[in-house]
Amino acid sequence: MKATYAVKFRRRREGRTDYRKRLKLLSSGKIRFVVRRSLNGFWCQFIKYERNGDKVIASAHSRELRNFGYLAHLGNLPSAYLTGLLAGIKAKEAGVKEAILDLGLQRSTKGSSLYACLKGALEAGINIPHSPEILPSEERLSGAHIAAYAKALKEEDPKKYERQFSNYLKNGFDPMKIVEHVEKVKERILRGG
Repeated sequence: MKATYAVKFRRRREGRTDYRKRLKLLSSGKIRFVVRRSLNGFWCQFIKYERNGDKVIASAHSRELRNFGYLAHLGNLPSAYLTGLLAGIKAKEAGVKEAILDLGLQRSTKGSSLYACLKGALEAGINIPHSPEILPSEERLSGAHIAAYAKALKEEDPKKYERQFSNYLKNGFDPMKIVEHVEKVKERILRGG
């Protein structure tokens, strides 16, 4: 008696790749704008499919924002937006005009940091099909929600404020001034350094 069970691909077994979704993205023939996140950062890549393996055309990691003077946390919504903007500018310089969004296995939530990366790439001039209502508001992209929370927390509970924003304060950065800071970093990215 023969076994009828077929072993799935390793990446499928590990829960790292949805091959049906990947096949649909690849069948479009367009470059993919791949967005991945962790608790402390974002990766944005423009990837072209080739038979011998995917080729990365342009990429950016949120750690690169430090080169532009960014002092805030690298895993928040404004850093996602700036990382997407940086990746989009690099892709534009490499000749990319359009792409499709690839979120992989990450859950799609309206206004999430994944879509903040998308907004950054769109502002860099890359044409990526999307629905405008999924993008975060300009207020959240600029970090106004972080500044408002920091101000309220400092007034209510100064000890919790110092604990919550300890890394900001250690870097000599006032979290209530994040809106101006994000704007300055954005200008540096657009100028190219």
